[in-house]
Formats: sequence, structure tokens, C-alpha cells
Amino acid sequence: MTLEIDALGKACPMPVVLAKQALDQGARDITVLVDNDIAVQNLTRLAESQGMTVRSAAESGRFSVRISGEGVAPSPAAAVKCSIGPGAPTFFISRSFIGDGSPELGRNLMKMFLYTLAEGSIPPRALIFMNGGVQLPAGEDEQIVAHLKALESKGCTILVCGTCLNFFGLAEHLKVGVISNMYDIVEQMQHTERVITV
Repeated sequence: MTLEIDALGKACPMPVVLAKQALDQGARDITVLVDNDIAVQNLTRLAESQGMTVRSAAESGRFSVRISGEGVAPSPAAAVKCSIGPGAPTFFISRSFIGDGSPELGRNLMKMFLYTLAEGSIPPRALIFMNGGVQLPAGEDEQIVAHLKALESKGCTILVCGTCLNFFGLAEHLKVGVISNMYDIVEQMQHTERVITV
């Protein structure tokens, strides 16, 4: 029998948390009702990380996401996909600039920071973009996007807050990284030895 979870109107990360709780309690066939595409993407990643099958359907602005199968229990290290060792830092970026004072200087400093990371021999484990920081991977600055793509090609995980993208109207403009949620972001931070706020 399919367990139905009504997550309509629930903000990130509630749909993922409710689905994960049901899976942790032994449910192997659940349908989660949500009202946005980002929730569908987040639930799909959750199902795939658990080794489950996922199917989604849309109807009148609502989505049903069915997660089923026996799945496999991932190891804690496998829960956060990253090809870089846990000793490398994760950078938490919540603004599109660095420091206070001149906004123009702050934007240039952020561009130079990302360039320096991309050119370094040891890439960070992950970059997490939240709040105003999501304007960087979804922005118009081609150099910043190129730096982020270079980091991603070296194995750096790039997580971009889906709620933040929606707030700024940028969900359709993301150029690099994965639309993520608070559940994935917290897991990434918990599996990293050092989190550095920029």
C-alpha cells in the first residue's frame, strides 16, 4: 500500500524531511504531493541517494512524486556526494560580494576569490550558496560562472539553495551547480571538517 504524504504548501526542506522520515521508518512505497519543481528535484535526489526508484507527474500546478523499491542504506560518507576528501573545506557563501564598504570592490573581491579557488591545486570540498549568494551561480557574470564550472570539473560540489533562487526569481537562470535544499546543505556541512563563511 502506498503511503501518501501531503507536503503541499510546505517550504524547503519539509517535503524531503517528511519523505526521509517515512523511509527511515521502513516505508518502501510513498507518494509525496508538492507544489513546486524544486521540491520534485530534491525528492528525486533523495530517492536516488537511497537507491530507490522515483517517478513524478504534474497536474494543475501540483506534482506527485512516487518513491518506491527496497533501496540500500547509504553509508554516511555516501550521503553527500563528493569526490574530494573530507579534509578540504566547504565554503558557505551568503552574499554576492565580500566585506563591507564599497559594493563594487566587494563584487570584484568575490570574483577574485572564486578565480583563486578555481586556479588552486586543491579545490574545496563544496561551495554552498544561500540568500544573496545564489546570484553568483545564477548571475550574468560569465567569469564567475566559468570559475564555478572549473571548480565543479575538479570535483567540487556546488549546492545552491532552491528557496533562495525562488525568492530572487532566479530558479530558471541557474548556470552551474545543483538546486538544493536545507536538508542537503546541512548534511554537506556535517560531513565536512571545516566550514568557512565568506
